[in-house]
Parts: sequence; C-alpha cells; structure tokens
Amino acid sequence: MNFFLGIDLGTSYFKAGIFDTQGKLVGLGRSAVKKQTGNGAICELPIVEFWDTLKDSVNQAILKAGINPSEILSISYSSQANSFVLLDENNTPLTPLILWPDERAGKIPISLEKLIERDDFQQKTGLGILPGIQSIPTKLIWFQEHQPKTWRKVKSIMSISDYLTYFLTGHKLSDFSTASMTGLFDVCEEKWWDEALKVTGIGNDLLSNPKRTGSFVDVLTEKGANQLGLSKNTKFFLGGLDHHMVATGADLLNSGNISESTGTVLACVNYKNGYEPQNGINIAPGLTKGYYFQMAFNENGATALEWYQKNFAPRLSLDELLEMAENVSPGCDGLEAIPSTDKYGDLSGFRNIKKEHTHGHFIRAILESTSQSLRDLINNKLEAKNLSGNVVSSGGGARSHLWIQIKADMLNRRFILPKCSELACQGAALVGATGMMQNQINKMSSKNEESLIRIFTPNSVNVEKYKKLKCK
Repeated sequence: MNFFLGIDLGTSYFKAGIFDTQGKLVGLGRSAVKKQTGNGAICELPIVEFWDTLKDSVNQAILKAGINPSEILSISYSSQANSFVLLDENNTPLTPLILWPDERAGKIPISLEKLIERDDFQQKTGLGILPGIQSIPTKLIWFQEHQPKTWRKVKSIMSISDYLTYFLTGHKLSDFSTASMTGLFDVCEEKWWDEALKVTGIGNDLLSNPKRTGSFVDVLTEKGANQLGLSKNTKFFLGGLDHHMVATGADLLNSGNISESTGTVLACVNYKNGYEPQNGINIAPGLTKGYYFQMAFNENGATALEWYQKNFAPRLSLDELLEMAENVSPGCDGLEAIPSTDKYGDLSGFRNIKKEHTHGHFIRAILESTSQSLRDLINNKLEAKNLSGNVVSSGGGARSHLWIQIKADMLNRRFILPKCSELACQGAALVGATGMMQNQINKMSSKNEESLIRIFTPNSVNVEKYKKLKCK
C-alpha cells in the first residue's frame, strides 16, 4: 500500500501524521518540544533535541500505522514562522534553533523600523501585520551587534523548515509560504528582497533558494533517511507555514471555504486569486502561481478560558464549565467579556456583572467574545462577508461543539468540523501526495461529508438574537 507522511513542526509539539490514499489518518506521533527559555526572553531548541523529538514523533506514527517505512511515498512539512538556525561554512549549526517566541533583542532596530515605514514595504512583503521583536531580521541584527564572534563564522541562515529540508535532502531550499513571514521576501517577484537584506546586513548567499510550496526537492539522502528511520526512496516536497497547511488540509484550495483556528490566538485564512496587500492581513504565494493565502490574526483566542478556570473555578474542569455554559441563553443575560479578558487579571475584564451570573455565564461570555472577534476577522479583515463558503474549524476551540455553534449563529454561516483533527499534518501530507499523484488533492482533503464529524448550521432564532445584540 501507499502512504504519505506529513510533519507538523509546532512550537509546543512536533507531530507526524501518516495518511493513506483516501486521506485517512492511520498513524499519529506526538512529542513535546523541550524548549530552553533561559532568562525568560530566550527561547531555543538544541539541535539534538530537535532531531530526537522529530524522530520520536515519526517512529510513533509508523508504529501506530503498522506499516513498513518503505511504504511511505512522500514527506512534507508544516512549519512555524521566524524560527531559525545559524550555520558555519560546513553547514554545521553554530547556534541552537532560535524559536520565534524568543525576544532577546528587546526592541526593533531603528534601521528595521525605517524599512517597515517605507511606502512600499507592504506591497513588497505582503505583510499587513508588521514584524516585531520576534522576527528573524530583528534577531539577526541582534547577533551582529551582540555576538560578533559567532556572526563572523556564519555562512548560512536557515529557517527551521529550511534546515529540515537541507538535512534530509542536501538541498538549500526555502518555501515561499514560510519565507513570506520574515519581512525579507518579495512576494510579487518571488525572491528575496534586496533592500530588506541590505538593511538586515546579510546577502543572498546566506539564505536558502526560495521555491513554491509543493515543489519536489529530491529523494531523501541516506543520512537523512537514517536520521528519521525512513526509506531513502521517499520523495521530499516543500511544505509551508502551519496556518497555510491547515488551510490546505481543509480544502480551501478548491472549495472557497475559510479556515479558522482558535488556540492561543485566533487565526483565519482564505485562498484567493490576485494579490491585494492591506493592513491587518498577511499574504503569501499559494501552491499555484497567481493564487495567495490571506491570513488574519486576533489575540482574543482560547487563553481566557483556561485563565478563568484556573483562577475562579479550579475545582471544575473545562468540560464541566462548558456544559454549564450550554444552559445560558445567547447574550449571557447582559454579561459581556472584553476581548482578551484574561489580561485584566480579575473580573474587571467583564461588563455588566450581576450576582445571579454563574460560571456558565462567564464561560459563555468568553465564547461569545471570541466569536465576535472571529466575525470581525472574516467579515472585515478578510472582506469575506458576502462570500458563500463555509468555515472549517480547527485548533483547541474546535473540541467544543457549543463554541462552534455560537460562531455559526453569530456569523450566520455554516461551520464544518473535519474528522481529522490534525489538519496541519494532513495539509503537509496532501502537498506530498499531490506531487506524487495530481488527483490526490480531491481524495485526501477534508472535502466530502465522509471526512466530516459534523456540519453546524446557524440557528435562525439565535442569529436574530445576536443581530439585535450587535446593534445595541
């Protein structure tokens, strides 16, 4: 039989998913990423830990699938953004992997601020959400200023997925999707932006050659195959950014749907023809020339739920609290949660508190607040108010059917919950499978009703209630 491997290089966990030709997940491996945080500003992953964690995930997946590694035809990845490693002339790492949450720089360099303020920055990079202290350019400048001895030895700069690609295949390649989040990539020209490189103090020669997501790279080298316990006949394809791979697994490329992920942050992605940079949206090249991923974020994610449970209902589980929220009417009897209510530290993040309000009211108020933020992202940021597509849910928030139903009612849209909860792995596997067999994208994505757990249809009564609440 034939199988396809998708790797999710997440910040908290590495995951490996093995899928069959029908898109069924037959084996999943999951290993925690043992980050080193030092003084709190640093966030690093030792190279040895990177490979141990990844190998453990792949081995788990193969074991659970009960297959021979030689049956895996292809491998691709879903990547975090702005995580990188510096390498010397022999392509030996000089540093651990510097992960994106790392804030050692403390501030954005003045030279980078001036670049971001240029009139053509958004048009060139597609970044309507501007890079900050967690961006690769900020930290590269920090290394030049604070670790000059190390910097003088640097001959290559690779993102976490570039490094994976190089080690497994011997080719220095970077995918357009992940590269687009650096602020160094010219989205229109599909190449590194010379002006941005100049400001950052680096040349083209230090970076991997950018190519489109889905591009075939090569079969695995013997060294690469041995590292992960795979066959050297397995073909490697360039993957992309995590949210873009989720969108691919959710079949946005063919359906006109929108994907939403409610986790630490709220993220939405759509896929469209034409390049139209705008504030609040990050745009990246798609799998086909002329098509682009559009991505919008909001900090009002699922964090407030855990915060409330920990601080105000420690004896109750989240599932118990969500069950209580099911008995509360839309509008929460006047109680409102301010977006990112957990940042207020106490109940001052809620409005109109009354003594009759229960835990269920507070939990539902948080669910409604996040749903309102989602409505703004989709209708205003992505300008998809009048589009007819469904919304595909993923992330931790997708585990709550109540939450998805509230979103469906508030946005007056159908929401879809895929059977596969690992859309990043599925999207990555799909990229490789499509490279092997062009018709696989229709068979393997979360497209037909057989691949769905449930379709959430708006409740007309609740839709009208939320419309009235919005007008108040």
